[in-house]
Amino acid sequence: MTSQTASTGAIKSDHDVQNMFGRIVRRYDLMNRLMTGGQDVRWRKKAVAYALEAGNERALDVATGTGDLAIALASGGFKETIGLDFVPEMIDAAEMKRGRRGDVMFMVGDAMMLPFQDASFDACTVSFGLRNMKDYEGALREMCRVIRPGGRLVCLELTPFRTPVLGRLFNSYFTRVVPVIGGVLSGDREAYDYLPTSVAAFPDATTVARLMNKVGFTRVIVERVGGGTVAIHVAIKAT
Repeated sequence: MTSQTASTGAIKSDHDVQNMFGRIVRRYDLMNRLMTGGQDVRWRKKAVAYALEAGNERALDVATGTGDLAIALASGGFKETIGLDFVPEMIDAAEMKRGRRGDVMFMVGDAMMLPFQDASFDACTVSFGLRNMKDYEGALREMCRVIRPGGRLVCLELTPFRTPVLGRLFNSYFTRVVPVIGGVLSGDREAYDYLPTSVAAFPDATTVARLMNKVGFTRVIVERVGGGTVAIHVAIKAT
């Protein structure tokens, strides 16, 4: 999966992305487990551990989807966690998972205009969602705004895989196998054709780290997982 130039925002419009994720919500969790071999659960645990290093009062999970990471943050020790997504169907699914627990709440909202005051959270997370936002730098700047000084952003995201031999094998799996399986299970082949195309257009991990530095984070740590196909960025906001 290669790309000569990376886009500065999602390759589809907000309207198209919103509709697409609304259509696949029923099989969304199942496809995540299948595509990652269940490793997404372990990656979320890593993200929670990194986030907790900033404190455990309040956490925000942006592009929360069906709420798995937000619930993991609450279960991990955050006293208050908010999960936000601009797809109402995803929030409905997240609310079903939440049940009666009071340490996590979900809301429909726009990552580009977060409805929170400056420095409201110890930590902000985003899991496989930055790639779908219309302006990567703008989204990171907005997340930085709502994190308190010294707090952390933890971003879990697919990253273009450049290794020559393994890259070709992964590219074949990602562009041929995943869309077929996703199309069969979700009934929406278009959504899973979008996935590898969006990753190919996404900036590599080093470029994402530079964007984080540009918007106000002083130090960025990158851990690669999934054989190098996924990057966990841990960014610390300037004090």
